[in-house]
Amino acid sequence: MSTAIDSTGTARDFDFFMGCWDVRNRRLRERLAGSEEWDEFEATGVARPILGGMGNEDEFRTDYDGGFIGMSFRFFDPKRKVWSIYWADTRRCGELDPPVFGTFSGDTGVFEGEDTFEGKPILVRFTWSRVTTETPRWEQAFSDDGGETWETNWIMDFALAGAGA
Repeated sequence: MSTAIDSTGTARDFDFFMGCWDVRNRRLRERLAGSEEWDEFEATGVARPILGGMGNEDEFRTDYDGGFIGMSFRFFDPKRKVWSIYWADTRRCGELDPPVFGTFSGDTGVFEGEDTFEGKPILVRFTWSRVTTETPRWEQAFSDDGGETWETNWIMDFALAGAGA
């Protein structure tokens, strides 16, 4: 896992994401199991700044898999110029997932952290891409071999609400 130390990140890195979104999702049915079957579903999202612009939050809503609401919380560390991102959802109320850390280079941001999956240690990577376009993309990947290989297991394509994802 790598965390950017000499980052050029700013508290405005996620300004592209503030607003209301239609979200087209592709989610791998089974994670870290060699699956190639994906579920596709729609969602909505709304993102807003918090903490005087030093962070932001977004709320994700979907009817997928019985329906759930998720939230991401992002906090910018101005000394290290690095973001930390946390996730929580109604499927596991009362818990925040461990954070991922990182920053942007151009129109791509990579954020990594440690977690567990089915009781085993893994690395998690969030990748934001196309952030300078009207259709940003977020991807989540897991690694169970210390980061040598990654399996992308969730892709979200965003379009401004009402514009069509």
